[in-house]
Amino acid sequence: MKLKMKRIYESPAEADGFRILVDRLWPRGVKKEAALLDAWLKNSAPSPDLRKWFDHDPDKFAAFKERYEEELLTSPKTTAAVAEILKQLEETDVTLVYAARDPEINHVVVLWEFLEKQRK
Repeated sequence: MKLKMKRIYESPAEADGFRILVDRLWPRGVKKEAALLDAWLKNSAPSPDLRKWFDHDPDKFAAFKERYEEELLTSPKTTAAVAEILKQLEETDVTLVYAARDPEINHVVVLWEFLEKQRK
């Protein structure tokens, strides 16, 4: 099954498959009914301290990636969320939905890469 990424501000599509919001905070200006989400896995997102430290600063992205991957491997709540995503991927396509403006410098890129490695 395919694993995709999509901003929550983009229109939902049937091709998205199972839509999972992977942000810890609810996105600004989005009504829950309009998001058409199948799940919201807050614990798949970076810890509040890591998120605040990173602050989407491109200069910190490499260090952020290492720290977030460590959380993905060691935090019990985070590993449970990862397991839930991987289980869903066994059955259907999954789209990781997020709010970050930059499509390349954000936690979802790291999460996507991590999940793809776990699937192999």
